Amino acid sequence: MSAFSGGWLSFHLGSLPHTNVRAAWDAVLQYYGAIPAWPQLPHRAHLENMYAQFSERFPGITLRDEHIYVDRHQDLDEGLEQLYLAYLEDDLTYGQISPQYALALEALRQGEIDLATGVAAIKGQVTGPISWGLTVVDQNQRPILYDEVLADAVGKHLRLKAAWQERELARFAPRTIMMIDEPYMASFGSAFVALSREQVIGLLEEVFAGLRGIKGVHCCGNTDWSILLNTSLDILSLDAYDYAETLALYPDDVKRFLSRGGIIAWGIVPTGSTAESETVESLVQRLHDAIQLLVDKGVSEDALLSQGMVTASCGLGSLQVELATRVMDLCSRVSAEMRQRYTKASVAEKPSGSSAATS
Repeated sequence: MSAFSGGWLSFHLGSLPHTNVRAAWDAVLQYYGAIPAWPQLPHRAHLENMYAQFSERFPGITLRDEHIYVDRHQDLDEGLEQLYLAYLEDDLTYGQISPQYALALEALRQGEIDLATGVAAIKGQVTGPISWGLTVVDQNQRPILYDEVLADAVGKHLRLKAAWQERELARFAPRTIMMIDEPYMASFGSAFVALSREQVIGLLEEVFAGLRGIKGVHCCGNTDWSILLNTSLDILSLDAYDYAETLALYPDDVKRFLSRGGIIAWGIVPTGSTAESETVESLVQRLHDAIQLLVDKGVSEDALLSQGMVTASCGLGSLQVELATRVMDLCSRVSAEMRQRYTKASVAEKPSGSSAATS
């Protein structure tokens, strides 16, 4: 990770409620200037929904209105052959995201966005294979992750999507961070997810294997954190506002993760109406309480305080713009407070001059 320790910097998780690309980028650059990330805009078009957004060119994929599924009545052989050929040849153009699926990303790629000088990293995101494969179904409403052939294709498809995106983003910053969004990991172990630990790890590692930069996973609920901590991820992102105590159930796994340089991105800023009543002081205290839960289990406080980042607890796409702005502002200010307390100045300073150009 090139000695990147997080430095209590903040990043946004992906989705914003805006419909205008320039307005969304302005918000990103105002509140997350040190680690900008292209915003997903699901209210702009249904193609920017986190499942449709990364569906392009998957064999048999069908988008009908806002529904997405794989039609197995089609002959999928040609599509699967194209996917596997691209995978074997590491042809990242297969994973390209067309402009209509991610207009804010395209604006960045086309030079329409002016990033600040001296950014620490640039972040992208892709829906993870567990969540994508359990949400996308066949014509019989069966999740495609339960189809052996299609499950293997899901991992390879998303690997190419993530790798293409990382390559594109690498032009704009000295480091890239690719986050894999896995909301469905909150259902792992329940009757709703019939997957083994080995299957989950294998699918995630398939995506990770295509990446060269910093890589992480975000889960916005409770899960078996030992699974994620024992993959090759560099950043674990969680909803620490509501679920910090669940991470403390895995102190040994957290210790090993931190000892190899892993970073915890604490989603300490809530994304619901409770954000209205929270303050920087209350959230910093809540963050320290969350850290203390692990310290009480024998995890190094020094490691926790030197390998942390700040995020919202979940994406902001479902919020009103006013509330989303409140959440972003809290993230920025909690990050600034933690940087002031626990980091050396240089790596953590927010770049100045952030602005978005026309788009």
